[in-house]
Amino acid sequence: MKGSYCIPHKVLHPFPKQASRKSIFSMTGGLILGVFTNENEEGPSQFTNAADTFDKHVSGKLRELLAISGPSLKKGKTRIFHGLHQDFSSIVVVGLGKKAAGVNPYENWDEDKENIRAAIAAGCRQIQDLEVPSVEVDPCGDAQAAAEGALLGLFEYDELKQKKKPPVDVQLHGSDGTEAWKKGLIYAKGQNLARYLMEAPANHMTPTRFATIVEEKLKSCSNKVTVHIRNKSWIEAQEMGSFLSVAKGSDEPPVLLEVHYKGSSDANEPPLVFVGKGITFDSGGISIKPSSNMDAMRADMGGAATICSAIITAAELKLPLNMIGLTPLCENMPSGKANKPGDVVKAKNGKTIQVDNTDAEGRLVLADALCYAHSFKPRAIVDAATLTGAMDVALGSGATGVFTNSHQLWNHLYEVSSCTNNRHEGD
Repeated sequence: MKGSYCIPHKVLHPFPKQASRKSIFSMTGGLILGVFTNENEEGPSQFTNAADTFDKHVSGKLRELLAISGPSLKKGKTRIFHGLHQDFSSIVVVGLGKKAAGVNPYENWDEDKENIRAAIAAGCRQIQDLEVPSVEVDPCGDAQAAAEGALLGLFEYDELKQKKKPPVDVQLHGSDGTEAWKKGLIYAKGQNLARYLMEAPANHMTPTRFATIVEEKLKSCSNKVTVHIRNKSWIEAQEMGSFLSVAKGSDEPPVLLEVHYKGSSDANEPPLVFVGKGITFDSGGISIKPSSNMDAMRADMGGAATICSAIITAAELKLPLNMIGLTPLCENMPSGKANKPGDVVKAKNGKTIQVDNTDAEGRLVLADALCYAHSFKPRAIVDAATLTGAMDVALGSGATGVFTNSHQLWNHLYEVSSCTNNRHEGD
């Protein structure tokens, strides 16, 4: 295979005993190492600290092979070498782009972090394709970003497949950035949980099943959480007529999932309340959507998936704050009981709403949840929703729209978005 080389073991030197740690991978493990391109993108690549150390242990063979294997390794590209060291059956070298690229002011993202994520993700997928069961990952100067890239790159929704891709056990190479690596793994697991919830078929990820999964995850990660799965009777008692008007078109019962995380030492500290739209399938109702690509509407509970995963991540990180998550979960389906254009429904706050288009159901379920959120006297409320396709028309897939009446909250969101590469455009 092009870019793949075999070198006899007898010409190589293993890690000296005093500089090595016991390998858990024997001869079946892989190793991912990073290299930077030069400023002019020509000439020899610049090795990371880990790659340079490894190259010295193999008497410069890695640098030599990389030089003769082709042009300078571009950002996000990979090259594979075999037999370079007795502890690793496969070495994948990944291109990290330019070193110290910094934050791109036009795109509002940290190019260093994103380049590491993308490169490590590509390397891990390459290891998985080689069916190597375990891999050590070069921290590349940012162990958290490397960990995120590794787990995010290996994610695939394959629960219903008979033939699954082989699992890959991911470990940090060396000891630099151990705590940051652990933090990155927690971040990535949270994101992958949201992806799992959104990718599952709607007949498997019903409102009840969604709530059960989140409850199981939360109870296993912290003893500071309380989960309430509110049923239809409770929703009716709360007079959430707006939410119920959407749910009544489906045979699947609605659920108001209420999650409390008390991480602050002060139990009475006002919480942050997160509200997420939880339409587990959106047909559009009587104002039915076109059939083309309607299957993607299984992910119309993306807001709920995001905020639940965020709270699970916060609990695992033991963040010192109080948080509440509210997700109104139901399906939007056409039936003899469904909302009709022109219907008038009453929300929890007593206000009436005329339904013009039943495919605008998101604001109906959120209205009651947001009203309920105020009962907790929160310090701030954040809601997340796949609310309208118009946002995709305006911003494409490159950024998330944000509307807020708090400049302080917006500044926090904008600042953190460059680190996570979840960019925001605000108003």
